[in-house]
Amino acid sequence: MKLRISLLVAASLAVWALDFAAAQNKPDTVSSKLFASEKKWNAAYKQGDIATMNSLLADDFIITVENGSTFSKSGYIAHNGNSTVHVEISDMSDLKVRMHGNTAVVTGAYHEKGTDKGKPYEYHDRFTDVWMNIKGTWQVIASHYSVPASQ
Repeated sequence: MKLRISLLVAASLAVWALDFAAAQNKPDTVSSKLFASEKKWNAAYKQGDIATMNSLLADDFIITVENGSTFSKSGYIAHNGNSTVHVEISDMSDLKVRMHGNTAVVTGAYHEKGTDKGKPYEYHDRFTDVWMNIKGTWQVIASHYSVPASQ
């Protein structure tokens, strides 16, 4: 009888542990983490926080920006360290996450305003960021920004 109760308790604990582990990887939980990571990246970009950007971007990260230029991780970070660019507004909206195993695609709208070499600029873009869970950490592997044709 004691063996039967012990087996029942052990089985119940195993089922509970599996449910708990599955809950940690639910799309809503991951989506929340990714939304927070997008905000963190956006704030780091605006503030020129190289260390935070370095932690969020995968080593083989690639980005295509509004004018069609592409940058690797090191090129993007160097570009953002450019002291002639001053970002005043950097806002995201309409964020959506689509999960595909250990990869997620985040899409949304982006608004940036600032000055570059003393000249004002302003973008109203759409973006696509591809995140991958690499060794337990979500990092951006690719990003693409484009200006809608109506602009």
